Amino acid sequence: MANPPARAASHWDAGETLAERFRAHARDAEHLYGYAIRGMADDWDAGGPVRELCRGYEHAPRGAVVHLRLLAGVFRLVLTGRAPELVRFYPCLGGTAPASQVWPVMRDVIGAHVEEMHAALAVPPQTNEVGRSAALLAGLFDLVAASGVRRIRLLELGASAGLNLLLDYYAFRGTSWHFGAIDSKLQFVDPIEGPVQPEGFVITDRGGCDLHPVDAGTADGRLLLTSFVWPFDLHRHDRLRSALAVAAIHPVHIDKGTASSWLLNALEADRDGLQVVWHSVTQMYWPTEEITAVRSILTNYGAQQRLGEVSLEYDFHDQRAVKPELRTRLWNPNAGTSIRERLIGTAHDHGITVTIAADPS
Repeated sequence: MANPPARAASHWDAGETLAERFRAHARDAEHLYGYAIRGMADDWDAGGPVRELCRGYEHAPRGAVVHLRLLAGVFRLVLTGRAPELVRFYPCLGGTAPASQVWPVMRDVIGAHVEEMHAALAVPPQTNEVGRSAALLAGLFDLVAASGVRRIRLLELGASAGLNLLLDYYAFRGTSWHFGAIDSKLQFVDPIEGPVQPEGFVITDRGGCDLHPVDAGTADGRLLLTSFVWPFDLHRHDRLRSALAVAAIHPVHIDKGTASSWLLNALEADRDGLQVVWHSVTQMYWPTEEITAVRSILTNYGAQQRLGEVSLEYDFHDQRAVKPELRTRLWNPNAGTSIRERLIGTAHDHGITVTIAADPS
């Protein structure tokens, strides 16, 4: 995993040792993973199995979230029936045992699977938060209204399994508007706060890239995505299950590669309608040169062809920013304008709820 900008990791991954970094993230949280991560930190300091399995990761880059990789590895053991003693602690599996009692049990499980848990540290987090499709929808409404084009070719950077590319197969509805497949297995009710001006559009084509694409059509892919969703976030698990059911009917292929190596060829493959490049909470993991390269591709292409962009990313220049910003950009050289850029709102890290500004800038 690339080392993200310092701000992205500074508030939850600070410290000289892994134990210090674990504690910086867990703080005093009283949920399952709060207790587990603090237990991992103590075990690291004591030279227990956590110290043993983290060999080689002692100086992992900030933002590598070694502890979350380990917890996902443990969760995969639980989901595949190889750690039945932990099921009672996992609310998404019906567990109701007190979270404060989890660490001694989890430590024993880790100690019995040290090599497998060490291998799990090589697997970067893959959550594919499908709630972010609500932010994408708000951005597409804005671009369709501004461009007048209702045929969209959607391209996602850092797409994971591509679940957000399927937004037209989900159902979204507010008090006075709706979009998508009304009978979809995935229903979003009031996912957007603030003024919504719905626009009809059709997605004619969709594609994406990722350094580590996940195939949602496989059992291993579904297991991987599930393991990175925190087990007490029940609504996230419900959304993921529903999205995976939709993806089983409407599979989408995600190419392996960096954004900068994939994007230009993808843009030039088909110029029908309005091409929209979409990315969400991914640039925090990109090296600076990758961000610069992608921006250059978009700017140069947009100078020649109509192009849209929807982004949900943190503003690394604003130390006060606590939520990712939802921005749209529209290049329309035929209209004699270079670029229209708007900050239209903010959203939760997991997408919902999207808050639209009363007066987008």
